[in-house]
Amino acid sequence: MKKKYKKGNLIWITGLSGSGKTYIGKRLKKELEKKYGTFFLISGDDLRSIFKLKRYDRESRLIYAESYSKLCKRLTDQGTNVIITAGALFNKIRAWNKRNIKNYYEIFIKRPIKEIIKINKKKLHSKNVKNVFGKDIKAEYPKNPDLIILNNSKKDVDTHVKQILKKYRFYT
Repeated sequence: MKKKYKKGNLIWITGLSGSGKTYIGKRLKKELEKKYGTFFLISGDDLRSIFKLKRYDRESRLIYAESYSKLCKRLTDQGTNVIITAGALFNKIRAWNKRNIKNYYEIFIKRPIKEIIKINKKKLHSKNVKNVFGKDIKAEYPKNPDLIILNNSKKDVDTHVKQILKKYRFYT
């Protein structure tokens, strides 16, 4: 008998800016679609660009994260599989997701801050940049994510994607 795949899954990938969330999310999407069909991938940076969200203070970030959660709920309630890669490092947001989104999977990308600063891909760790999680905004790291991925220079992205695929089975 052929397995029936669940629809309306949300994979919430969180971590500090520069931890590799979006890179892992893109590779994960490609692999998931081979097995389970279409996944909608969106990043916090995409949402900021689409909706012209320009504030970075803690309060604005919290409001944006709440909006991301509600958008993801609306999409998953309609049967859309979603991968979101966003900092959104607030316990309140993840608790809401766990209570309100049926097929919610939380992945925390943990990357040593020294590596993030060394790479500094988004130029967030220069002296003149303010309101950065882990720098001058206290990050609320997940206490009980479904999966923690240590993203350091010792493993490549395909290893991380395989780890995620091994953990999740999206069938009923």
